[in-house]
Amino acid sequence: MSGNYLDSYGSLLLMFILACFTAGALITLSLLVGRHKPSREKEQPYECGIRPTGDARAPFSVHFYMVALIFILFDIEAIFLYPWALVYEDLKVFGFVEMLLYIVILLVGYVYLWKKGALDWNK
Repeated sequence: MSGNYLDSYGSLLLMFILACFTAGALITLSLLVGRHKPSREKEQPYECGIRPTGDARAPFSVHFYMVALIFILFDIEAIFLYPWALVYEDLKVFGFVEMLLYIVILLVGYVYLWKKGALDWNK
């Protein structure tokens, strides 16, 4: 890489600082503006507007966890597209071919999960 180190990663650092600042500002604003008067009704579990029934420790289907893991897997893999987009001009055709191969691998994994029925909710 040629040039200054900050030139290479400055935009990524700026995006990270902006994200941290926005999150901190929203949390601080929520603490300052929000009402904090605990009551018995507010401390009850919330289930879509319906009073909770039964035990909260009831077992869930493994399918919920599988879908969550699949989402996290593809979400984290999609994050790798951002740094690639920042250095796309420097990589030229090699970078394009590599990222195309990466996306094809992701799509093959997605089709595999689809064919296995991991995304089928009617089981």
